[in-house]
Amino acid sequence: MKLELFRSLWGYAEQRANACREARGAGFTGIEARLPQTPAERRELGALLEGEGLAYIAILFTGGAVLPDQGLTPTEHLRDLERQLDASAELEPRFVNVLAGNDRWSTTQQLDFLGQAQEIARRGGHLCSFETHRARCLATPWVTLEIARQLPELLFTTDISHWVVGCERLLDDPADDLGDFVSRVHHIQARVGYDQGPQVPHPAAPEYARELAFHQRHWAAVWHSQRERGYPVTTLTPEFGPDGYTFRLPFTGMPIADLWDLNRWMADTQRDQFQRFLQDR
Repeated sequence: MKLELFRSLWGYAEQRANACREARGAGFTGIEARLPQTPAERRELGALLEGEGLAYIAILFTGGAVLPDQGLTPTEHLRDLERQLDASAELEPRFVNVLAGNDRWSTTQQLDFLGQAQEIARRGGHLCSFETHRARCLATPWVTLEIARQLPELLFTTDISHWVVGCERLLDDPADDLGDFVSRVHHIQARVGYDQGPQVPHPAAPEYARELAFHQRHWAAVWHSQRERGYPVTTLTPEFGPDGYTFRLPFTGMPIADLWDLNRWMADTQRDQFQRFLQDR
């Protein structure tokens, strides 16, 4: 099995060309970024990716931005999903990472919605991976585990940092069996969270060694599962971000760490961890 790293463009809206050149220079396979909403913007991104020889993972949000419009119904979210999936085909993404639905919906509503979303993707010939994210469907491990059991074909993107802060603890108790979820993870977003936030100040800091180790065990469990499922390639996107995630100094608002340095450190660290994973088989 081969590890392919994708660079997140989160935080680089005005510097996409530079970010893509840096990604290629740092050995990344491609870019993971939000689906541009206009044809002109999609053409611009497509030309940039082609020029740099980078693959693309599309990100789309149903029913709004990261936080969904609270007034929209599941039917409206499904219409939005279908529209955006059709648009994503212009960029021929490796797959589409979907932040879907609303966490306020009941488990029954989420099951019905995600089942219909899966069918829309199947009909359109799109490979979709549904991300664990606060404020969305799959916001908690317990709802997600039930969905995994009842929708056995659904694929997931794991960003377990959201669950760590949502549950206010590392999910390392013997009772925290995430096996039914891990066995269906398609893609990893690698950010280290802690019990009071979705992003530690720096993953190399020794005071967060326990948190880093927990996340790395989770990612290694995904690799074990994917290898058993016959995956020839596993994809991982280091996803440390701005927007309230990177710690800032009071009064000045200066970030305490550089975003690209954080994600490049995570990429290098996970390359090394993956090599150890291959050697331990």
